[in-house]
Amino acid sequence: MAKPNYSFEKRQRELAKKKKKEEKLKEKAGRKGDADGSEPEETTASAPEAAAPAASSAS
Repeated sequence: MAKPNYSFEKRQRELAKKKKKEEKLKEKAGRKGDADGSEPEETTASAPEAAAPAASSAS
């Protein structure tokens, strides 16, 4: 049986966390410039991308 690569999994989690944080900051900056904040479709479009790395690390 193969030994789990915890370093790789940790790096993937860190990258996902960093990406999520950057998206939040970008969304926050967009809301700051746009007072009504009518961009909910952007958050739903990024959701499938976030799920893809989790599925590949489970293998």
